[in-house]
Amino acid sequence: MRQPSIFLPHGGGPCFFMDPPRDDPQRWVSMENYLRAMPTMLPTRPSALVVISAHWEQPVPTVLNAAAPGLFYDYSGFPPHTYRLTYPAPGAPALGDRVRALLQDAGIASGADSTRDYDHGVFVPLKVSFPDADIPILQLSLQDGLDPARHIAIGRALAPLRDDNILIIGSGLSFHNLPALADPRAIAPAAAFDAWLVETLCAAAPQERERRLAQWSDAPGARESHPEAEHLLPLMVAAGAGLDDKGVHAYSGTIFGKAVSAFHFQ
Repeated sequence: MRQPSIFLPHGGGPCFFMDPPRDDPQRWVSMENYLRAMPTMLPTRPSALVVISAHWEQPVPTVLNAAAPGLFYDYSGFPPHTYRLTYPAPGAPALGDRVRALLQDAGIASGADSTRDYDHGVFVPLKVSFPDADIPILQLSLQDGLDPARHIAIGRALAPLRDDNILIIGSGLSFHNLPALADPRAIAPAAAFDAWLVETLCAAAPQERERRLAQWSDAPGARESHPEAEHLLPLMVAAGAGLDDKGVHAYSGTIFGKAVSAFHFQ
């Protein structure tokens, strides 16, 4: 079965595992519902997951090739119980070897790390989507410099994995500007950038899509939505792995009034 490639929102810290915020108990509910339903949108249960998280950057794309990674609680200021979350999904070292071979075939240098653990861009959304933690996971880093064209190329190199029932997941957020999160002046720019993403990913021809994504910072509301690019770059990998498949706007919601989306390429 050919799996899609997916860009999903991973929320904020351990947001799906806290008591609801008093000011807005519904803030994370729709995103959590999407993540819980995401496996039903797949053609079949994946045999493995390749996850590119916004929270790991390395000089070259680097695979986490440990057999049984732990959890890296890379957030701060949350309730004590959120530092006791568990997600014992097995690693996929053999798949890491294959990913590195695919990158090498595409002329992309890569690395491996057997000491790192899954960061919250991996275990938080997947604990919702695949709560049994029984699907092997290979985490792959972003590359320092955050060049969008480079990450599209990384995704294209990984595309053959989809034909082997391996699901490629880019885990980030389509709006990530923490200082502006509660600022109502950011609502309009976030909506404009989200609309640009929908048009670019779901309507543009593949070559045009890649051209636009490589120049994403010129889009309306782009820098107001992403002062830094790390939460958007997993989308570039997912879009590259999508090859010529048009994007599907699989989720549309808001956080603090700011538009956020998920996209599937299938």
